[in-house]
Formats: sequence, structure tokens, C-alpha cells
Amino acid sequence: MRQLVYLTLAAVLCLSGATVTIAGEKGGKKAGAGKGLHSLSQEAQIKVALSAAPAYIAKDAGVMLPGDDGKLVEVKKGTNGFICIPTVNNRPESDPMCFDAAVGQWVDALVNKKDKPGNTVPGISYMARGGYHWEKDGKVLMNEESGAKLVKEPPHWMMMWPFTSQETKLPTKPNPSGAWIMFDGTPFAHLMVYQDPNKMKEK
Repeated sequence: MRQLVYLTLAAVLCLSGATVTIAGEKGGKKAGAGKGLHSLSQEAQIKVALSAAPAYIAKDAGVMLPGDDGKLVEVKKGTNGFICIPTVNNRPESDPMCFDAAVGQWVDALVNKKDKPGNTVPGISYMARGGYHWEKDGKVLMNEESGAKLVKEPPHWMMMWPFTSQETKLPTKPNPSGAWIMFDGTPFAHLMVYQDPNKMKEK
């Protein structure tokens, strides 16, 4: 769930137009400062951020990058309502994400500990390089717990909407079908689809 907190801050930033400092991992490192990220040129970091989404989304998306102080700043204006960031977690392997305004509202509710998400339409986000989540005793956790295992996710996209496993008949953890409900049974349950965004084409 730590990665969603980072995403939340980026999303709130996107909606408010302000700058914020992204919280860091244990040890004082800043999120978004994935190993070697700051050693890349701005152009290279932009490419990493845009690599999260299908080409038809990425070409018109905005980009925000973390500076040396950990604050996200807009470096490329978008025209399609999507914002891309080069990482949402402080891991050696970059895990960029592109997301729309509805996802921004969804994660704003999460970070501000609201009872439920505020988006009134489904939100879409893409993670073509995959992401991470915590698992323990065969269950996907919303937060890190003692004894939990960090699991690397394959390329995927997400739909932030109050789906449930009971209504959709989808499983609640990764499975061969590639589709499942994350955080089932909570107001923040959402659809995970293990489908590579790079292979998605605009209709």
C-alpha cells in the first residue's frame, strides 16, 4: 500500500497545482528517487514516466518529476488529462505510473483517510513496468505487516471503482486469468488487470 500513498501525493499535486514533498522509504530515501533515477537526464526521466502507458495515452500525457528535494514538479504539460510519474515506490527497479483525474480523486480519499473514494466515474491508471504489493498468508494486504512479502507485479492497468469479488466473481489475488479485485471488502477495492499496456491499441 506504500506505493499508493506515493501515488496519492502525486495525484493530489496534479489536482491542486501545488508542489508537495513525497514521503520516503525507511532510511530517509525519497519516493521517486529509485536507484539511479536522479542520475538520468530530465529527458530520460520523462521517457521512463511515459513508458507506463500505452503510446496513444503517453503521447499527450503530462509528466511530473521529483526534484532533488523530493518535490514533484510539472516538466511536460499534457492535453489528455493523464499525468505520468517515473516511480511510485522507492525500489531499485522503476515502476512508473500514468493516471487520470478520477484516480487522483480516489487516492486523495485514501491518503486523507476518508470513508470512501470521491470519484464519481471510474478512474484508469497504467503501470506498464509493473508495481508491487504486500502479501501474507496468501492474502494481499493494504499495508505492510510484519512477516509480509513484497511481491513484484507484472505490467498491468487498474480501474479504480468499487468492484467486489461477489459481484464480479473475480478472485481476490493474482491468478492465471490476470484479472482480480485488490483490497476486496473495503471501500478502496479496485480492478487489477495483468495486461501489458504496451500491447493495448487505441480503438
